[in-house]
Amino acid sequence: MKTVALISGGKDSCYNMMQCVIEGHDIIALANLRPKEKDEMDSYMYQTVGHHAIHLYAEAIGLPLYRHTIEGSSTTIKMDYKTTEGDEVEDLYTLLKKIKDELQIEAVSVGAILSDYQRVRVEHVCQRLGLTSLAYLWRRDQSELLKEMIDSGVSAILIKVASMGLNPKNHLGRSLKELYPQLLQMNREFQLNVCGEGGEYETFTVDCPLFNKSIVM
Repeated sequence: MKTVALISGGKDSCYNMMQCVIEGHDIIALANLRPKEKDEMDSYMYQTVGHHAIHLYAEAIGLPLYRHTIEGSSTTIKMDYKTTEGDEVEDLYTLLKKIKDELQIEAVSVGAILSDYQRVRVEHVCQRLGLTSLAYLWRRDQSELLKEMIDSGVSAILIKVASMGLNPKNHLGRSLKELYPQLLQMNREFQLNVCGEGGEYETFTVDCPLFNKSIVM
């Protein structure tokens, strides 16, 4: 299917794109939601840290990038979602509708792993637009999944940390490959989500098999 990939710059959206390609889908564009006049915003839906470098990501992979500024907020935080004016989910609808109108996409690549909150909202938007949500990482074992990402050639660095055992001085800018043993240990000791699904850390992908060139940061 003709597919647009929702990207944050992080490892999950990148690796899900790789799975889409393996399954025979055609990634024809990238989509990103960015904060309004901020480096980062509090959001239940989107990773926004690192958004200033998204254009480098698009250049590296060689695909057109569609972006939309987030105007809404998390006004509806119940698990179920109904169309709500002013909610940040409607920004996703606006962006995907624009892309569908221009490119006639059929599916959306989504790097969700654990959050039902995000999954429900993405599927709600896709249903309204007649699109298929492709989420190949959903509910995968996180330790196994992260190792698989690293072994497959996804090179990502930490750009934010927010967890016991991780600190900016020692861990920002380091690769997941370097930190994998430590993340496993922290999972055993502190129940840290190995893939960072609890907000423990955020990443930016600097290379992967889909890239035509690596990103130097």
